[in-house]
Amino acid sequence: MPLLGSDALKRIRAGNLTLGLGVHHLRGSAVPLLAKAAGYDWLFIDAEHGAISTPEISQICMATLPMGVVPIVRICTGALDEGTRALDNGALGIVVPHVDTPAQARRLVEAFRFAPIGHRSTGGSNACFGYRPPPAAEAQKILNAEILIIAMIETPQAVESAAEIAAIDGIDVLLIGSNDLALEMGIPGQVGHARVRAAYEQVAAACQQHSKVLGMGGVYDQEVASRYIGLGARMILGASDHGLLLEAATRRAEFLRALAPKPE
Repeated sequence: MPLLGSDALKRIRAGNLTLGLGVHHLRGSAVPLLAKAAGYDWLFIDAEHGAISTPEISQICMATLPMGVVPIVRICTGALDEGTRALDNGALGIVVPHVDTPAQARRLVEAFRFAPIGHRSTGGSNACFGYRPPPAAEAQKILNAEILIIAMIETPQAVESAAEIAAIDGIDVLLIGSNDLALEMGIPGQVGHARVRAAYEQVAAACQQHSKVLGMGGVYDQEVASRYIGLGARMILGASDHGLLLEAATRRAEFLRALAPKPE
């Protein structure tokens, strides 16, 4: 049984432009169907800022796998145990925020890769193989090669360490958290600022040098997004569930209210 979602994983690793849908408030099996129908390639299931439980994460991941969409879970910085639990129950990638140093990046590889690369414990549901996994040695080899470990670059220190982080075997993506980076720079909300752009250029160069994928998060302005994609960002967090709902619901409400007869 091949790894479910492997085609989308290959597109991400190949540096094709792929789009992620942030999952903060939506729950249940409809989430990946909606993402697939809307043209997204992966889910960004947010356990750092979203109010979501481990059972809910597991159910969303398991519903996502047959859709050919990649379920990726963002955990809190120090919650590596939550990351391994997510991987054991259907996630195909883990995002860790505030990875500032090579030492922190190596800890992720140790936690989320099986031996001989890391020290992840074997076990779990085998949902990513459709519950028909190959023999253990082959399954662990496939998972070591396929799952995504994504380090978020969110501070000036991380930007300066980007080349060293990208050089680490087992790290696949450097995802710039644009809003946190701007906040740390003392320019909150200014994701199009020249200093943020310079950070994108530096991290993009590190990714290119070490054949890693550059990711972009927190940029929803079309002009700014096109600028950073032009610099090499390819794994794009395109939108969040609550953001899309609020945007579409607002437009619809404004349209319907505008149809009301004007008072004489």
